[in-house]
Amino acid sequence: MEPLYWNVDPEITTLFGVFPIKYYGLFFVTGLLLSYTILKKIFLSENIPLKNLDTLTNYVFIGTLVGARLGHCLFYDFAYFWQHPLEIFLPFKISSEGWDFTGFAGLASHGGAIGILIAITLFVIKTKTPFLWIMDKVSIVIPIGCAFIRFGNFMNSEIYGKPTNRNYGVVFVKDDLITRHPTQLYEAFSFLAIFVILWYLNKKKIFFHQNGVVFGIFLILMFSARFIIEFSKENQVAFEDTMTLNMGQLLSIPFIIVGIILITLRILKKEAATS
Repeated sequence: MEPLYWNVDPEITTLFGVFPIKYYGLFFVTGLLLSYTILKKIFLSENIPLKNLDTLTNYVFIGTLVGARLGHCLFYDFAYFWQHPLEIFLPFKISSEGWDFTGFAGLASHGGAIGILIAITLFVIKTKTPFLWIMDKVSIVIPIGCAFIRFGNFMNSEIYGKPTNRNYGVVFVKDDLITRHPTQLYEAFSFLAIFVILWYLNKKKIFFHQNGVVFGIFLILMFSARFIIEFSKENQVAFEDTMTLNMGQLLSIPFIIVGIILITLRILKKEAATS
């Protein structure tokens, strides 16, 4: 088996000679649109009014972007952004030579998860929607968006894995000639598999009347997959080289614990109600 040599230009084109159109952004938007479309079908199939769906989508979109951006800046590159706070919010790199448009290079999935939770909490407060009920529904489609973001990372030749030390894997030519684990694809296809599982549970109405169980399963599956795949992934920042578990794994543990606690509490509540 021969390795795949990957040398795709991450930029599709440039508008007006200034603004780059990248595969990452294209995949990000595609994932969002697919998630919205599938969530809308779920609402329609269960006769759920659509009046708040667009508002929910806006909240989640903003929460994802803000949370992912702040998560990267705070968890992975705090020393730099502490000195350059404007670059947290502006898609430019500011130097003595001027402003260079870079887009928002640097988004952290754990920060995005926290941003989504905060955004949905605000949505729940505004609309009086049960939090665990809406989280069960949103959790079904979140893995789709996450998968497409990882496809975008693959197109960018970033967040790749450690050397395979075998004749299989992917050579990201833009960085080096080492055959590596394509961990972006590992995560992407894991997330799509999780979507199928959660969609099936909802389709068959398994745990349908136990608000929070699907959300708990989502947390356990998503962040367990992330935790395991991190063992094959190169560290994102230098300080992780001295850590037994890297930042991605440490940030995944609380989400897994919350998922376990949530499912346990819902099961205990059901048993108490039936006893």
